[in-house]
Amino acid sequence: MIRGVIFDLDGVLADTERLHWQAYRDILREHGVEVGLEEYRIHWIAEGGGPEYACRTYRLPFGPDELRARKAPRYLALLDAGVRERPGATAALARLRVTHRLAVATNSVRAELDLILGRLGLVLDATVAREDYTCAKPAPDAYLAAARALGLAPAECVVVEDTARGVRGALAAGMAAIALPHDLTHDNDFAGCARRLGGFEELTPALLGAL
Repeated sequence: MIRGVIFDLDGVLADTERLHWQAYRDILREHGVEVGLEEYRIHWIAEGGGPEYACRTYRLPFGPDELRARKAPRYLALLDAGVRERPGATAALARLRVTHRLAVATNSVRAELDLILGRLGLVLDATVAREDYTCAKPAPDAYLAAARALGLAPAECVVVEDTARGVRGALAAGMAAIALPHDLTHDNDFAGCARRLGGFEELTPALLGAL
């Protein structure tokens, strides 16, 4: 029986992927590198390890950790200027809160997570950021940490994700997975997911009860 729902943040609850792209693009442009949205969605979103890819491919004069560090304040400034929820996110949380415990588990750091949730006014029972676990997605660590925070067994949780990497991590954690793709992840391979939804309006207690 599903008692908890664990949401990814970027691309699921919050429409932030293009803000991430813009922040990285601003930094990379300073070094003569122009990363288009298609390149970003493949090497950052779909495959993961975007900073490693950029440093390797464009022979940047610093490493992936420094690229992330340089990008972070730009991204926070973009969030502060205006971040939008994924359509229907607030309504979905309100609908599910009556029957299920809710958490967010993200590869984003705590400062970014807290700023986004605060700006959007989203309230969950537990929040898990990158500082709260060892290995980033697609490892299962984030989801397992979220289940512990909710006081639930992994088998009692379902994960809502927008990427194939996220779905793989959820399955590795022993959880069911629901795919909620968008225009940047529509062609991901969501093999193994229990459902693929077209929008948050389809995410209901009845659907969770049928898993």
